[in-house]
Amino acid sequence: MSLAAERAEAARLRAAFQAAGAQPVECAVLQPAETLLDLYGEDIRGRAYITADPARGEVMLRPDFTVPVVQEHMHNGAEPARYTYSGTVFRRQDSFPERDSEFVQVGYEVFDRTDPEAADAEVFALFADTLDGLGLRPVTGDIGILTAAVEGLRTTEARRAALLRHIWRPRRFRALLDRFSGKTPVPPTRAALLDDPDPMAKAGPVIGLRSRAEIAARIEVLRDDAAQPPLSREEVVLIEALLKVAETCPYALEHLRDIAVDMPSVGAAVDRLARRCEAMAARGVAVDRLDFEASYGRTSMEYYDGFVFGFVSPDRPDLPPVATGGRYDALTLRLGNGAAIPAVGGVIRPGLVLTLRGAA
Repeated sequence: MSLAAERAEAARLRAAFQAAGAQPVECAVLQPAETLLDLYGEDIRGRAYITADPARGEVMLRPDFTVPVVQEHMHNGAEPARYTYSGTVFRRQDSFPERDSEFVQVGYEVFDRTDPEAADAEVFALFADTLDGLGLRPVTGDIGILTAAVEGLRTTEARRAALLRHIWRPRRFRALLDRFSGKTPVPPTRAALLDDPDPMAKAGPVIGLRSRAEIAARIEVLRDDAAQPPLSREEVVLIEALLKVAETCPYALEHLRDIAVDMPSVGAAVDRLARRCEAMAARGVAVDRLDFEASYGRTSMEYYDGFVFGFVSPDRPDLPPVATGGRYDALTLRLGNGAAIPAVGGVIRPGLVLTLRGAA
């Protein structure tokens, strides 16, 4: 596949999004690293290309378009607004060395507070129509349902915050859930630390970035957590049941409504899912055959906080998703200096479209 062919396909996709009402925008290749590190934490260093600029400090080769598009909209955009863009993004692929670390994306973003579920349906239906004929399997999810479940747990604010912070890291989330529920015993070294009335008295010289005061404060946090009662077994079972939901939308909705009877905190999020399904059906989406997975998007969609979707090739499991997207309302709040607007969007990889079209 030539770069010229990939760019031509990107132009075709971008034109389709413009025809749907999107305004074209451009984003700089070099982005301030501080913004992305603040959003994602130091973890992003292992996935991005970071360098130093004499005038701007740490900068990052653009890992995606969503963050700069949100920043531009929150500073200068009118509403409602629809944007499209195309260009190269850069991501290290240490876990998948066979995958490209430099590839083209084409995106479509909607900023509209009128009817969020209708906007979700608009984006999904547009992507489904644009990718029609490639034999892709669409899958949907909703990070907001799991978030609502965690926010409703009868436990401390600190434990809820820890679980929310690691929703996008399933293994860490599972480990915390096991620890907070008492399923995993306290490690002997931590037990000894917490039992010591003055652990700092035996401490050697400070190594690393934390001061003695910060280390002592952390020990007190651990002591406070150890004194808390475990999460109830009933709540843990409900979260486990929620995470296992993987059915077509109507059956998933029925299952989630059953869970909501015993976990009322997810009720509003489940109602939003129901309205989204209705809006999709109104746009011609075959909701009865559309897959819903409650855990979908938890390993690669860190700024999405609601509806998520992807289009994958059943015949090419070696390929990453051809398209992904979702809702990111919280991101607009964080980048908007107190202002916020509901937002949803997604990206397509034109190189993968050409790969599948050539294999057809």
